[in-house]
Amino acid sequence: MKKIIYIIILNLILILNANAKSNNLTQVNELNKLFNDLSKINNIQDGDILEKKIWAVWNKHPNQNFLTQKLEFGTRLMYQGQYEYALKVFTNIIEIDPKWSEAWNKRATLLFLMKDYQKSLDDISKVLDLEPRHFGALSGRAQIYIDLELYQNALKDLKDAKKIHPVIRGNKLIDELEKLINGQNI
Repeated sequence: MKKIIYIIILNLILILNANAKSNNLTQVNELNKLFNDLSKINNIQDGDILEKKIWAVWNKHPNQNFLTQKLEFGTRLMYQGQYEYALKVFTNIIEIDPKWSEAWNKRATLLFLMKDYQKSLDDISKVLDLEPRHFGALSGRAQIYIDLELYQNALKDLKDAKKIHPVIRGNKLIDELEKLINGQNI
């Protein structure tokens, strides 16, 4: 009897694991298509539509709905100014699934709002390790670099974001930073 229960449990684990991999693959394929479409866009309106679709995929955990709900909850807390509570929520999500880039990105955003730039930069590095196309993380890191007056670093990140998202709204900062770096009036 124990052997049968063991086999049933093992089969359930294998089925759940296969389902999780399938969901993750579906999300990867969806992102690949969206990023391919985004690379061909040349107007802001279409870019905004694709950007929203990408964010929708990033904000949805590929196989654990309760983590999606926790991320939404933490985001609400962050926007309500309940930073310490939001930090606990995002950290908990990361502990449960350290491979979900958007949990790291949300915590990086929160740490930026808390003016803890170094920890935010650390989390952004993790985001970009997991999702190198994360134009939001690149733009966020550029903002930190601007606040720290590391304009060359900010310019590089904005240009990298533009390679991924050609019509990203942060593009207007590129010219301003180049003028600032070159000592021209902006």
